[in-house]
Amino acid sequence: MHLVNVKCPNCNVEMIVDTDEKELVCEECGAKFSPNGELIPDEPVEGEKPKSQKQLEREKISSYNKSDHVKSSTRRLVECGVLIAIATVLSMLKVAQLPYGGSITAASMLPIIIIAYRHGTKTGLITGFVYGLVQLVLGVNNLSYATTWKGALAIVLLDYVVAFLFLGLGGIFRRENDRQGISIALGALLGAVLRYLCHVASGATVWAGLSIPTADALKFSFIYNATYMVPETIVLIIAAYYIGSSLDFKAEQPVRVARKSFDTSKIFAIIAGLVLAATLIFDTVSVFAHLQNGETGEWDISGIGQVNWHLVIIITAAAVVLTGVLLIISHFNSKNKTLDNA
Repeated sequence: MHLVNVKCPNCNVEMIVDTDEKELVCEECGAKFSPNGELIPDEPVEGEKPKSQKQLEREKISSYNKSDHVKSSTRRLVECGVLIAIATVLSMLKVAQLPYGGSITAASMLPIIIIAYRHGTKTGLITGFVYGLVQLVLGVNNLSYATTWKGALAIVLLDYVVAFLFLGLGGIFRRENDRQGISIALGALLGAVLRYLCHVASGATVWAGLSIPTADALKFSFIYNATYMVPETIVLIIAAYYIGSSLDFKAEQPVRVARKSFDTSKIFAIIAGLVLAATLIFDTVSVFAHLQNGETGEWDISGIGQVNWHLVIIITAAAVVLTGVLLIISHFNSKNKTLDNA
């Protein structure tokens, strides 16, 4: 007996065999082959022509393709599951929480956008749907505010399922732009805007009379939902552009994008965007936290007097100046780099 490790010539699975045997059988796919690795065709059924060498080669290639497809599907499924988990964790890392629903998170929608960019719209929509269900489970207490089953259904669809389903469209700009960072950022903007419109529709219908005043419900819904979705979108776009410019998501496994030189102008521009986003978040929370009555949930403009306007104005003015300085520095660095290259 002479035991050795060999690979099946049909499915490429490693196995231990006795080379003293004249005919070996793969335990994985059942193919028969000789100790030197040549496939042995099955005995033809009576009246059936034996398979030619070309037919055997075609079957071998087909087997390889099926095996690769299974591995690719499994890898994609695992990747989607991991990114959904990351998105869920990021959604719990809230930069700011508004008193009557809505929060600003650490770019929690980005992992779903990346899935849509890497694997296409179909996979993106399915992943967005699953992520919406996860968010529904986390926010299931909101259903208790619905006064009818129709209202509960509208909350499920508009605030969760459909709202996050739209994130699956985040990859539609993949072929429209060769610059990956811009493509992912545009997809993020589209997904965020569509999600915002879903929340506006929900606020103007289901939440009217509850957390949103019945009078001018649509107008108030546009304003209120913008207070957290605008900062959320800014943070998302900045993160999408930076990550999209740093990693190659078109590769089978994301790898770091090779850079010819370190571009400091982009760093200053990114910092400027982050400063502006942080200031907008601060202003939103500082002002709108006082514009609803804590007991009735009604719009109460008299609460605006409780806002610390001195602090808001000082921080906003300082942020505007700092943002302007950073953008000017970014512009001159970019200009100098262009002249040096020329």
